[in-house]
Amino acid sequence: MFSVLKFIFRLLGYGFLAVAIIAGISDASSSIALSQFHLAPLGQVWFDVSPETLALAQETLQQYVDPALWTPELKTDLTWPVWAVFAPLGLILLFVGSKRRRQRVQYA
Repeated sequence: MFSVLKFIFRLLGYGFLAVAIIAGISDASSSIALSQFHLAPLGQVWFDVSPETLALAQETLQQYVDPALWTPELKTDLTWPVWAVFAPLGLILLFVGSKRRRQRVQYA
């Protein structure tokens, strides 16, 4: 049971890291094309990709969970670059899902 969950965590972790790398490359190429430093914020990318799910996430948080969750702090998090959000999440999921080796202790 736990091995399946660890596999899912690793799979999600690798997926999040892939999104972070792609977003970083996209930010770098757009910065080069614009000749100025440019980072795409998560909220803008989410809105461009699927505005319905962004509105649904806001509505769900406010209506079913807690209205205080859609606070200025969360709105600030949506201004962070995509890679800065997905890379730590991917690394955390990889750590949680990592295969840990048992160490044998030999007594003398």
